[in-house]
Amino acid sequence: MSDKSPATENPWQQLRNLTPARIALGRAGTSLPSRAQLDFQFAHAQARDAVHTPLDLAALGESLGSLGLDCLRLHSAAKDRDTYLQRPDLGRRLHADSAQLLREHAATQGGGCDLAIVVADGLSALAVQRHSLPFLDRLLEQVRAEGWSLAPVSLVEQGRVAVADEVGELLGAKMTVILIGERPGLSSPDSLGLYFTYGPKVGLTDAYRNCISNVRLEGLSYGMAAFRLMYLMREACRRQLSGVDLKDEAEVPSLAGSGQGNFLLEGR
Repeated sequence: MSDKSPATENPWQQLRNLTPARIALGRAGTSLPSRAQLDFQFAHAQARDAVHTPLDLAALGESLGSLGLDCLRLHSAAKDRDTYLQRPDLGRRLHADSAQLLREHAATQGGGCDLAIVVADGLSALAVQRHSLPFLDRLLEQVRAEGWSLAPVSLVEQGRVAVADEVGELLGAKMTVILIGERPGLSSPDSLGLYFTYGPKVGLTDAYRNCISNVRLEGLSYGMAAFRLMYLMREACRRQLSGVDLKDEAEVPSLAGSGQGNFLLEGR
């Protein structure tokens, strides 16, 4: 009995060590090897689960409380997940009850704030559940050092990116940043996206937002994402704009050879 594998060897096999992309999978005759086919089916199942798994708002709110953050639980105009997936426009606006809650909160506070942080499930609640807390832990230290005032964190169920514009407008926020689960890929079911807007108001297009994507353990580190976002927010305050006219030109400090390590990469 031969020990030879039925899969044909692929000379590009070494490239697989450089990327998570599905390359150099080999073949068995004219088909994929069983292992590669099963891996693909597993990744596809993970992506589907990421889209349909609900966000545990109670657990997330409790975790954010450990960072000293107050939270407001909100809902978009999309009443359920099926509606959310079929009607993107409804995910961009708040339910009337949630909008009223923000108006009442703003009235009791008697003024606006510098920054409103929004957390929404988006297309991957898994990403939000895994990465929002460690990312905010790193961001808040720098935000508080700037002396910026914060609104309570808005936790939006069935929310899309533009819902942060309405949240920011109702709270009278100078800036908003929304943490949202990005559309899952077959190698990244838990990618967190950050979208920043200066002067938020209903009706803004994507041209008025800055995006930092792929925040996760295998992608952009929490420290690096916080560093880039802080650069954008400082520049936005100075220039009073965001979006296509505001470029990420942050110079990443290098501590190589100092023996101190790189704080941007610690605690990924």
